[in-house]
Amino acid sequence: MAVIYLAGGCFWGIQGYFDKLKGTLCSQVGYANSAVENPSYEFVCSGNSGAVEALELHYDEDLLPLREIIGRFLSVINPCALNFQGNDIGTQYRNGVYFVQESDESIIKECLKLWEKKHHKKAVTEVEKLQNFYSAELYHQKYLEKNALGYCHINTDLALQKWEE
Repeated sequence: MAVIYLAGGCFWGIQGYFDKLKGTLCSQVGYANSAVENPSYEFVCSGNSGAVEALELHYDEDLLPLREIIGRFLSVINPCALNFQGNDIGTQYRNGVYFVQESDESIIKECLKLWEKKHHKKAVTEVEKLQNFYSAELYHQKYLEKNALGYCHINTDLALQKWEE
């Protein structure tokens, strides 16, 4: 089992998407790399925490390799958008990949370079070692499962399509 942290705007959609993939073992949404301990959603939204809305994704590397995770992630967000995704605006909605295993950093950066080369664009996706992660409030967990008509900037059904690099 491995873990990676993904930030791509509102965390509801990222969780909804990755939870549909074979190889996802478990996930939770929360706040990554916060300057304050255990921030609330309201405080994160104030822009004063430095935190980013993120998905903690535990996955089976044999069924869902990190390269596929990063490729899929980059295909459902806008890697060129600085501090926003869809209608969500603010530093808490910046996009990034936060790793725990040092060996993941080079894979993530390689995937980003390939994306930039393919799309002829410069990504602003953060790639950083995870400093901390605080679980979001219970009502945010599996939000789109509980609220089928909830707002989402990501088409989570794209997860059902076969992955091609």
